[in-house]
Amino acid sequence: MGLRVLAVDDSRTMRGMLESALSEAGYSVRLAEDGVDGLERLAEEIPDLVITDINMPRMDGFGFIEAVRSERRYRALPILVLTTESAAELKARARDAGATGWIVKPFDEGKLVTAIERVAAP
Repeated sequence: MGLRVLAVDDSRTMRGMLESALSEAGYSVRLAEDGVDGLERLAEEIPDLVITDINMPRMDGFGFIEAVRSERRYRALPILVLTTESAAELKARARDAGATGWIVKPFDEGKLVTAIERVAAP
């Protein structure tokens, strides 16, 4: 079994695309529909990597990243932001919150896998 990835995105279509792309790459994928759901999934099983959107209801990606980083056991967990946003100030805010990397949607499957392999140690 490959890396365990938690993908957090409010778009059902995007979750489906991520699940398909990551499963094909040999990863075990769990899905969450927003930051609150993501924290619940994280409590059930710690993944090797998290991919999160920024713009989501209930808890956005910034709040989710900050909540994850506030817990000592998740401090080293790689978090990739996958979003339509590309503004430098949002990237800086995500980095300050604790994000490991940033990928702009729509994503290229090969580049996504490369980014995952770059930041996640199996």
